[in-house]
Amino acid sequence: MASRLARSTVRQVKPLLSIDQGEARKRVLNLYKAWYRQIPYIVVDYDLPKSKEQCRQKLREEFEKHRHVQDIRTVDMLVIKGQMELKETVEIWKQKHGLMAYWRDSVEPRPKDFLSKFLDGHE
Repeated sequence: MASRLARSTVRQVKPLLSIDQGEARKRVLNLYKAWYRQIPYIVVDYDLPKSKEQCRQKLREEFEKHRHVQDIRTVDMLVIKGQMELKETVEIWKQKHGLMAYWRDSVEPRPKDFLSKFLDGHE
């Protein structure tokens, strides 16, 4: 009885925003366009040491990271987070280093020589 009830509730998950894949795609494209339009203003407002083209390239990279996501609920959640990020950026609630963090390498290379390993605390 309980397993039947659990299975039926798992199948009937409500969508967050989008009803189908096409609607989710439209939301993603609208978010991308909104970011794309705001980039010139963001570069000026935050006095970023990056050009508009570099920022647009980074925007594309960030969207490409999630290209493989197919679940509509996950896509909707990513769109919601992207909209919140855009709002924070446009309203200048973020600081400059928060935007520059997008260009920081997320994986630091491990030291190769003995002295670097020693100073880094390895071996």
